[in-house]
Amino acid sequence: MPYKDLLVMVDDEPNTRERISHAADLAERFDAHLTGLCVPIAEASEIARRVNRARELFDDETGRHRISTEWRSGTGFPVDVAVVQARYADLIVLGQLDPADAQAPVDHPRPEDVTLSAGRPILVIPYIGRSRAIGRHILVAWDGSREATRAIGDAMPFLTRASSVTVLTVDPLVGRQEHGELPGADIALHLARHGVNTRTEKTVSEGVGVGDVLLSHASELGADLLVMGAYGHSRARELLLGGATRTVLSSMTLPVLMSN
Repeated sequence: MPYKDLLVMVDDEPNTRERISHAADLAERFDAHLTGLCVPIAEASEIARRVNRARELFDDETGRHRISTEWRSGTGFPVDVAVVQARYADLIVLGQLDPADAQAPVDHPRPEDVTLSAGRPILVIPYIGRSRAIGRHILVAWDGSREATRAIGDAMPFLTRASSVTVLTVDPLVGRQEHGELPGADIALHLARHGVNTRTEKTVSEGVGVGDVLLSHASELGADLLVMGAYGHSRARELLLGGATRTVLSSMTLPVLMSN
């Protein structure tokens, strides 16, 4: 199913313009409707100013594209409002939280909370760095899990339009009940039947976290989008011990599409 309804989280901070630009580019590419959503956390006297400034950024950036748009704002906890609104969209575009800002998880919806609660895929834009057009060269993290399977299905509009798609398995377990006799081959065949130009690769982590392996491999490939499942292990385990989701969201260097 193509993306026809996109939702982008908007605020009045400096890196918002790039997030809106990417969302508008995608809306134009997929002939989709784009909704901007602002949920400011501020003193009552400041809320209207922040909403107005955010809307100015949204209108200015989307005005450069031939797309249909609408604007929404709300009050409350950003993640709660974002989750409700996300259920009426095909894809939610959010920003990575500033790792150096302790207030960021309060002021903005945490991407992992949205993907765990909304039932929709999220596209997270890195906090720092100007990224290229999204989805030309895609790296897919494949571990045979439900979450990875969901992410591939949710990313199909990107995958079918990509110039190249690499399916990567890390520390694959060979066998019928694991990654298959040829890890990645079965999912690559599935993608090929959708017309996706796919190749498979496998690697070992050698004591390095899987999240770091994914980001390093994405850099080596020149990928402009990473597709992965979120929290393949329990969230409690990842929060206690770390994990690929946590690592990628804190250290990401390229846009990431996640599903749970």
